[in-house]
Amino acid sequence: MSLIELPSPNFNERKAPPDMVVLHYTGMRSGRAALERMCDPAAQVSAHYCVDEDGSVYRLVPEERRAWHAGVSFWKGETGLNDVSIGIEIVNPGHEFGYRDFPAPQIDAVIGLLDAMRGRWDIPDHRILGHSDIAPERKEDPGERFPWKTLAEHGHGLWVTPDMPPEGTMGPPLGPQDTGLGVFSLQAALGKLGYNILAGGPYDAETSTIVTAFQRHWLPDQVGTELEGLADARLRVTLMALLRHISLMEA
Repeated sequence: MSLIELPSPNFNERKAPPDMVVLHYTGMRSGRAALERMCDPAAQVSAHYCVDEDGSVYRLVPEERRAWHAGVSFWKGETGLNDVSIGIEIVNPGHEFGYRDFPAPQIDAVIGLLDAMRGRWDIPDHRILGHSDIAPERKEDPGERFPWKTLAEHGHGLWVTPDMPPEGTMGPPLGPQDTGLGVFSLQAALGKLGYNILAGGPYDAETSTIVTAFQRHWLPDQVGTELEGLADARLRVTLMALLRHISLMEA
């Protein structure tokens, strides 16, 4: 894979080898504007790579160094995830400037990057995440149009399609102000997966935000529908299937 070198000054030293990949969209009007921002010392932001819509790949920060892409972040008890992650910015205007599908050459380039970097570092599938997973209260990217399923089909990240129980056996969706064991179990499972949530209390705004982040990654067809932010049977079954899959991988 051909890389275009475009060094950014916005990096520092790592404290540990990377074992996570965080995918972003640029969320700006153009790829050029995003590259200029990530190379501007005053902006104090960067990523290791930026992948343009035509599949061009820019290397801004060496993988051995700590780029500044994750910000305030959390996953599975860890904070400050710039320390342990490789950041890939993917050119797309995002929700603010005309969110659109990611072209095939761009996704092919992302897959090629993942092929190469996972040959250099020990990065498990369950630590290939979106910015919205590690900072759901602040971020939506790379969003519900990003083809996580395609990445998983090429060996990168997690995707499950579990068998569903008979219709009507799991009750209505859980939603705002619901309480009880179902909400507790949902919150506990989301926390076990990695999200920054504690079990207990009602189905509040924080729970809804994290459910939406889960949907953006694993149930994108629910985003923008009446199910956005609600935990229906399909979501709960998918969540448990992911946890089982990770447990088998770690056994």
